[in-house]
Amino acid sequence: MKPVDLTRLPSVTAALASKAHTYDETGEFPRHSLEVVHEAGLLTATVGLDHGGPGLGAADLTRILLALGRGDPSVALIASMTQLVHLLQAHQPTWPESLYERVLATDGLGLLNTLRVEPDLGSPSRGGLPATVARRSPDGWVLNGRKRFSTGATGLDWMLIYAATDEPAPRVGNFVVPARTPGISIVPTWNQLGLRASGSHDVILADVQVRPDHFLASTAPPVASDALHLPLAAIYLGVGRAAQAQFQNFALSRIPSNLGRPVATTERFRAAAGEISVLLTTAERLLLDAASRFDAGLPVPDAAAARVIANRHAVAAVTLATRLLGNPGLSRDNPLERHFRDVQSALVHAPQEDLALQAIGKGDLMPA
Repeated sequence: MKPVDLTRLPSVTAALASKAHTYDETGEFPRHSLEVVHEAGLLTATVGLDHGGPGLGAADLTRILLALGRGDPSVALIASMTQLVHLLQAHQPTWPESLYERVLATDGLGLLNTLRVEPDLGSPSRGGLPATVARRSPDGWVLNGRKRFSTGATGLDWMLIYAATDEPAPRVGNFVVPARTPGISIVPTWNQLGLRASGSHDVILADVQVRPDHFLASTAPPVASDALHLPLAAIYLGVGRAAQAQFQNFALSRIPSNLGRPVATTERFRAAAGEISVLLTTAERLLLDAASRFDAGLPVPDAAAARVIANRHAVAAVTLATRLLGNPGLSRDNPLERHFRDVQSALVHAPQEDLALQAIGKGDLMPA
């Protein structure tokens, strides 16, 4: 397992940013950029100390995803799916030891993702049984179903398929499947406004054979799941920081002939720069504070609220920067246009804001 040196994050960000435009244009799986992330030890940064990993927690992962999101949020999202699996395993071990060691020994990038969303069900965060079914076979299990929005689908090494058993009392959980298993096919359906290189295509499972010890049955909700997913919001704050840099560069270099000086010297641009800074800095501090409390074993009742605020602030900051630039900000030749598209995904990334607000409101309205 590669060592982690967080002082290398700026160089990783720069390497990702240098290829982000090309991957956005082509929609190609960003393997080269993910190799850069892997070489820096970041894909396995959250593997626990008891498995020979660096054992980084939620706060350090938040810092990592801020940096990756600033470089290329598609790459950051693909990486985060693997990092979060390892982080969850470190905090709430559910894998058989031999299976987890087998996954850690995977050659190459060792990318994982939990595939949960389905065409009819949507996201299981709103309840309901998955239509993907696992039936018993002499050799273990056989899976059939279809998954949507499977981030990094074409480059995954392992797929964790969320499914229900066909038993009289169905059990649900994740079936750990090598991504090259016969019966798995990928349908290139991802054609979104933003995060175009994330390759979140559909995955079809047709009589996919799964070993009997590869079923991770769900017995209890993940420990502090809201806090464990705090780092995801950092991806979009990273987009905000990239947009902020583009805004600053424009403000310092744009000299209208009727003004005779950079627009950075005007009250309008200075006020906007201040607002962008306040939005991003406060959101980052909220995320890092909540993630640090989680790492220290303290309660994090405001985890969902921190994520809501971070997402809102990221979108607001990028929108403001784009609006101030006017037409140049919406040009395909300007990276700000891509940042504006990418940050919109913050609003639809599960668990969505309305669920978080309902949970927060339910707690606030409990009788004293």
